[in-house]
Amino acid sequence: MSTAADRILRGLEEALAHAKGDSVPDLVVHVPETVDVAEVRRRTGLSQTAFSRRIGVSPATLRNWEQGRRAPEGPARVLLAMLNRNPHIVEETLA
Repeated sequence: MSTAADRILRGLEEALAHAKGDSVPDLVVHVPETVDVAEVRRRTGLSQTAFSRRIGVSPATLRNWEQGRRAPEGPARVLLAMLNRNPHIVEETLA
């Protein structure tokens, strides 16, 4: 039987492996079903044009997301969820 300390240490080791990009067995990443794209962009302080350029989509796509005509899917939704938690993650990662 493992102790609480053992479970915490194992969790920290798994978190470190995940942060390094290593595969972590049984890891489940939760991606929200919906993202308030306009709110995420506002939190970055960027215009639609600058934000769309930063995340690699066209300004028209971003407008469609913000106005609810379309919804981000797959990797775009993951990126937006990350930006929702940390509005400067793109700059921190790609700087």
